[in-house]
Amino acid sequence: MKKTVLQALLLPKNLQKTTVILVSFVISCGLASLIADIKLPVPTQKPLQGQPAVWKLENAFPNLTFRRPVEFTCPRDGSNRIFVLEQEGIIRVFENKPTVQVASVYLDVTKKVSHEGEMGLLGLAFHPDFSRNGYFYIYYTKRNPLESVIARYQATTPDLKIINPATETVILRFAQPYDNHNGGKIAFGPDGYLYIATGDGGAWGDPHQNAQNRASWLGKILRIDVDKTTKGAYGIPADNPFVNNREGYREEIYAYGLRNPWRFSFDRQTGRIWAGDVGQNQFEEIDIITKGGNYGWRLKEAIRCYNPRNDCDPGDLIDPIHHYGRDEGTSITGGVVYRGSRHAALQGKYLYADYASGKVWALTFENDKKTSNQLLAEHSGTISAFGEDAAGEVYLLDHQGTIKRFSMSN
Repeated sequence: MKKTVLQALLLPKNLQKTTVILVSFVISCGLASLIADIKLPVPTQKPLQGQPAVWKLENAFPNLTFRRPVEFTCPRDGSNRIFVLEQEGIIRVFENKPTVQVASVYLDVTKKVSHEGEMGLLGLAFHPDFSRNGYFYIYYTKRNPLESVIARYQATTPDLKIINPATETVILRFAQPYDNHNGGKIAFGPDGYLYIATGDGGAWGDPHQNAQNRASWLGKILRIDVDKTTKGAYGIPADNPFVNNREGYREEIYAYGLRNPWRFSFDRQTGRIWAGDVGQNQFEEIDIITKGGNYGWRLKEAIRCYNPRNDCDPGDLIDPIHHYGRDEGTSITGGVVYRGSRHAALQGKYLYADYASGKVWALTFENDKKTSNQLLAEHSGTISAFGEDAAGEVYLLDHQGTIKRFSMSN
């Protein structure tokens, strides 16, 4: 992969067009580290009990292809519909069945969105009461000025086929210093609040120290109440950790000290928040997010001091539940705790992947501590996101255009 990226960057201009999408996405996720020479020990992988070490993936919807898919979700309204985000600014909708033939355009915001590299239409979340109010929320990035936008749209009837872009209401916007490390995942928690992942703003090494700055939106998990209007188009949950502080901290902050939490998810059974945080040049990490938690960046990268190189932990930093080095991959894609019924051997395990290496793993844990980490599949494509349908079955999005799932033949 290291050689491929470098070669792509050196291609003549007339050939760069076919590779720029993949290369720019990889680099913008923090993968300049692909050219680093650091090599770390590879942990021993234990096979799942009673199952082969390598599982098979199949095309879940063989008649459908997408342009740079980055999110897969559903409103849980009983409609059996799936919604997939294409990074360039389109939401597509289709029936959740393998034989489906068409994924229709549900919303087109391509004229609003800048989609170079990591930017684009990055997140989608349906209001918990979507079947009544028709509200859903998106996260996208734009230029002039360069900023991230959280906006609400409305389906005037729950079964509406296509959404009018004019129904947009901007909920929250904040400036971005660079065009990478945007985070982008949004999701409603079991508490009914909207959670928003933001990266540290980009470049290398968090040069503006955003992740540790609680007066900044960046490098955080934010939490807002979209059913209140005390902050204009939203409110602040009363138990957010920095409510009514005197230090000028953002009251929207739920947790901080993150580099680029590209994807996070809620465990359907416990409500725990799991996030995959893309690393700098040594480690990729998985964090269990808690209210008020400081996850270390840029003081630490995973478990090791980054800046400063020594004595970096003031005593309140939370280490990841799991991390891995450059021998395993270079850009983690946060996944989900499996709560479906198709694959009993995966029940209760955290499934995640690496965008660059194409590996997929299952992390086993107890009391928020890792007990094992098992390799499930290799050469699985450029996995940009995981998704769940209404039944809790898991899907993997290949950024090159297909949606995969674990085969029943495993």
